Amino acid sequence: MNLSDKAKWKYKLSNSHQLGGIETSVIDNGAGRGVRVAWINTGTGLRYKLVLDRGMDILDAFFNEYSLAWISHAGMTFPQPFSNQGIDWLRTFGGGLLTTCGLSNAGPPNTDGSGSRGLHGNYSNTPAELISIRQPDIFSQDLSFEIVAKVRETTTFGPSLEMTRTISGKIGSAEIRIKDQVTNRGNAPAPHMILYHINCGWPLIDDGTRIIWQGEKKPKATDANNTEFNREYEFTRCAPPMEEHSGFGEDVAFIDPKADSRNQVVCGYANDELGLALRISFSKTQMPWLINWQHWGKNEYVTALEPATHPPIGQAAARENGTLILLEPGESRTYDLLLEVLTGEEARGFTPR
Repeated sequence: MNLSDKAKWKYKLSNSHQLGGIETSVIDNGAGRGVRVAWINTGTGLRYKLVLDRGMDILDAFFNEYSLAWISHAGMTFPQPFSNQGIDWLRTFGGGLLTTCGLSNAGPPNTDGSGSRGLHGNYSNTPAELISIRQPDIFSQDLSFEIVAKVRETTTFGPSLEMTRTISGKIGSAEIRIKDQVTNRGNAPAPHMILYHINCGWPLIDDGTRIIWQGEKKPKATDANNTEFNREYEFTRCAPPMEEHSGFGEDVAFIDPKADSRNQVVCGYANDELGLALRISFSKTQMPWLINWQHWGKNEYVTALEPATHPPIGQAAARENGTLILLEPGESRTYDLLLEVLTGEEARGFTPR
C-alpha cells in the first residue's frame, strides 16, 4: 500500500502511530538495562532502533521479516565512557546498522605527543542529549518525522567537540536520513576524524550477496593478509563463513570512491535471491574515503561499508601524514548519509554507477 497516497487514509485514522512514527523507551533487562532507545517505524516495513545513550547510533534494523543489521555477541550494552584505552572499545561494540567512530580518532589505538587514544574513539560510548522529536501529523497530512540530539566529546583544558545529530524520514519511504554537524566549542584548534561503521548481516548478507561500489582500491599495510577469496572477487561478493576469519581474522579494503556529477558516492549491498538491497549515498566532499570491512567468522558473520573522512589509521598517523582535520574554534563540518531499502527488480538491478 502506498501510504503517501493521503486520499486512501484521510479521515480514517485517529492517531498517526497507526501509520508509524517514533516511540521512546528504556531497556529494563540485560547488559543494556537502563539504556534509552527510540524505535522508528516508517510504515513501509522498515523499522529501526536508535540507542540514545550510545550517541543515537542505530542498533536493530529490519525490513519486513529480514534483518539488515549485524548484532554482535555483546548486543545492547550500557555506555562505558572510559572504555577508551587500547581495544576496550570492542567490549561494548554492539554492531548494529550504524556505529559512529570518532569524533577525534578513527582507527587503532595510538599515542603521540598530543596524547593517547583507544580504538575508534569515544563517540559510541557517549550518551546523547535529546533535543526534539517531531512526529508525523495526519491532521495536517505532513508525514515527515525527525529526532534531534547532541553528543559532546569534551574535557576541561582540552578539545571540546559537539555533534548535533538529526535522523529523519517520512512515513511511506523506506529510507533513513542522517545529518551530523560537528562543531569545535573549545578555544583552541581540535583534531577531528569521523567514520560511519554501517554493519550489515544475515539474511541481507549471505554467500554471494553483491557488494556494490565503484572506485579505486588503495593498498594498505595488511593487504597481504587478505584471504584468497578477496584476491579473486576484489571485495565485490560476500563469502560463506570461513575458518580464516576465526578470532581476529578479517579482510579490509581502503577505497577511493568514484563520485557522480553532484559529487555523490553510491554504494551498498544487493541480495538477488531475496530481491533485497541497501543503498548508501554520501558526499565525497564531506567524506572522501570508503572502507569495506569483512569478518566472515562462524557465528560472527558481518561486513561493513564505512564512509569516512580518513581511512581508519588513527589520529597519530593522520597527524603525521598531514591529513588530520583541525577544526578552528567555532568551526563546523556537516556530514549527510542516506540509507535506502530497495526491493524486487530495483534491488536486482542495483549496480555500481
